[in-house]
Amino acid sequence: MLLQNLIADSIADVIASPNIDDIKITGITDNSKDTKEGYLFVAVKGYSSDGHEYIEEAIRKGARAVIGEKPMVYLAVPYIQVSNSRRILGAVAKQFYKDPSSQKIMIGVTGTNGKTTISYMLRQILEENGVSCSVIGTIQYMINGETIESRNTTPGNVELNALLAKSEDQAVILEVSSHGLAQYRLEGIEFDYCIFTNLYHEHLDFHQTMEGYFHAKAMLFDKLKSTGLAIINGDNEWGERLIKNLHEKRVNTYVIGTASHSDLQITDFQSAPNPSISMYENGVRVNLAIPLPGHHNLYNAAIAYAVTRRMSIRKQEILPVLEHFSGVPGRFEIYRDEDGPTMVIDYAHTADAIFHALQTAKQCGAMRIFHIFGFRGGRDQTKRAEMVKVSSEMSDVSILTMDDLDSEASDEMVASLHTLHHDYAEKKDLVIPDRTIAIKTAIKMGKKDDWIVITGKGPESYKQPFALPTQSDKETVLYLQEKIQRAIQ
Repeated sequence: MLLQNLIADSIADVIASPNIDDIKITGITDNSKDTKEGYLFVAVKGYSSDGHEYIEEAIRKGARAVIGEKPMVYLAVPYIQVSNSRRILGAVAKQFYKDPSSQKIMIGVTGTNGKTTISYMLRQILEENGVSCSVIGTIQYMINGETIESRNTTPGNVELNALLAKSEDQAVILEVSSHGLAQYRLEGIEFDYCIFTNLYHEHLDFHQTMEGYFHAKAMLFDKLKSTGLAIINGDNEWGERLIKNLHEKRVNTYVIGTASHSDLQITDFQSAPNPSISMYENGVRVNLAIPLPGHHNLYNAAIAYAVTRRMSIRKQEILPVLEHFSGVPGRFEIYRDEDGPTMVIDYAHTADAIFHALQTAKQCGAMRIFHIFGFRGGRDQTKRAEMVKVSSEMSDVSILTMDDLDSEASDEMVASLHTLHHDYAEKKDLVIPDRTIAIKTAIKMGKKDDWIVITGKGPESYKQPFALPTQSDKETVLYLQEKIQRAIQ
């Protein structure tokens, strides 16, 4: 494709450009390592590195032209200076891949909690009703029935457009992160349905304030197609605010909540042991049952129901699918032991999500609750104290342990765990830095009818080694349960 055509819709952002007539581009990248002969390299200033420092490397690898924000001279290829490289990257990717989001039923899901569960619910409903469906999100990318490992909840713009272009599915469900929105990863992508689940304390290391976090999430709703619909949980205070903002912009909205003016009014629910929710839709009562326990999962199901109803799928085709929903890896996955404690693996990594996970365990009949969790290194430290307080208040024994260290040193994390335990936990609670030993200790302490809830990692693999020869919470649980069974036999 000709470079002049790629940037045709972005002329307003161009500060300086040489003659680029007849320059043919064969690919686009913002990673110099991925540059090939004939590519356009877009230099983006990141948070840990600056793409402008890799321009010469990209040229050596065959870049035919470069776009960046900083003034550059004496380059061997044409250089276009722009005001915002991230925004331009989205615009040229959209052009290069022929605007793939316009050819799909696009569903964007944003919010602090619930994105993955809703995405999986939507996919199962759509697939069982004859609508082929891609999912791009936290756990994995599912395209054309194939599974691709997920690197980010919301991939970069070039990768995202490439995935959309590759997809032969009719619908695409995209988990939309606040980072992805703030970093223009969705520039040029348009949606038929945008979903808001909830907003709680998270990612303030990046957004600084809840206000900044909310504004990043709200950016998704500016990407609705002209006929698009915003579907919002009105029972969350930030959802209420979003509804008001969208009404002022005359954006079509559909509200789910307990208020009488809700489009889908929730009137009653039972979180466990037989989860169900009663709602009114256009004056008609709807009873929805799901196999997943938890108040939060009932809201997830109500949202999935609302979206697919707006897609003209009959309720009698939706309700049975949700009733037999197959679940999500690492989302309140239960591992029962006839003679020992029940084990739960969950991705919960905010105070609100931990509250719902532990509350659900109680509603399921847990006699005692052991909660094992930690914190991602280098991430929002302002949420840690509240997580410890919620865990200590709601569990009989709260055990602080390691999560992924990432950029944080091991001794610094251990010191932080002890400080948080001293300041916010109770004497009954423990600090056991080795995650696998923490799980082993809880199993030894637990008895039949006790529940051990392990949160933070979900289905993810460990990023650092621990004492036991296991690579994930699931592997650790199964390893220890098998070891106990062998000892009994």
